[in-house]
Amino acid sequence: MKVLFIGGTGNISTPVSRMAVERGIDLYLLNRGTRKVEIEGVKTITADISQEAATAKALAGHTWDAVVNWIGFTPADIERDIRLFQNKTRQYIFISSASVYQKPLAHPIVTESTPLANPFWDYSRDKILSEVRLNQACRESLFPGVIVRPSLTYDTVIPLAIGSWNDYTMIDRMKKGKPVVVQGDGTSLWTVTHARDFAKGFLGLLGNDQALGHAFHITADEILTWDQIWQQTAAAVGVEAKIVHVPSDFIAKIDAWQKGNLHGDKAVSAIFDNSKIKRFVPGFTATIPYREGIRETIAWFEAKKERMRIVDDYNNLHDKILAAFAKAG
Repeated sequence: MKVLFIGGTGNISTPVSRMAVERGIDLYLLNRGTRKVEIEGVKTITADISQEAATAKALAGHTWDAVVNWIGFTPADIERDIRLFQNKTRQYIFISSASVYQKPLAHPIVTESTPLANPFWDYSRDKILSEVRLNQACRESLFPGVIVRPSLTYDTVIPLAIGSWNDYTMIDRMKKGKPVVVQGDGTSLWTVTHARDFAKGFLGLLGNDQALGHAFHITADEILTWDQIWQQTAAAVGVEAKIVHVPSDFIAKIDAWQKGNLHGDKAVSAIFDNSKIKRFVPGFTATIPYREGIRETIAWFEAKKERMRIVDDYNNLHDKILAAFAKAG
């Protein structure tokens, strides 16, 4: 199977790329070549997907069994990809986001038929509009679209709600015994998925004709509270998280971006029903519990000093929220 990944060297897509090669997929990566990630066995096409004419030239002569866009965010990206790949691929997968699901949820069990509506986050609204455009192309021109919605998937990132992502800041903060902010009362339920588990479900969709026109989320079945996520992260480095609970509304008043991040994604419980991906990919199951996966992720950060970056803005944000909350009494 000949497959093109647009991107393919990110937090989720790198483990997927590696597993794809292990499974014998003839994998090409289309990217600018700026990220220094080595994936043995892939072929690279160097081009900037935002430069459509140059990309079309770089792809000339190729046809694909599947194309996956890991870095599409807007309907304009979908429009461009339809022009580039109409009649040139048997399957096109758009990587959306589980944050597109209704916020706040009317029901905490999320299926692929849960309504799409997110008034809090423009990122999610753009993903929704992208899905709408892709579905339209599927109906009107038989474009072979598939939608996949990851949710808080990690490998080389620290998946905490406030502060840290591709840096070491919150790990360093907890190791130093400093307090950390957790939204709400810490009991809302969430799912964190290791990228290798995601990859197992995702690769089962590649080349699957029955998936055309469908949307899927792919997550672990493990359900944790946010307190547990922080405490298991802290335990991975042998410390205890000194948690201070702060209402999401209060946090968003201090940092406006948190309105989308929390109200638009992580502030309330969400339990993902993975029945659909398991029907389409028999045998799929997530097997990496967070307490184990996060140890591996932290070890990856600690393997090279340059990965252990401290972002002062993240520390300052926690300190600012804590000071304001203490003052508010």
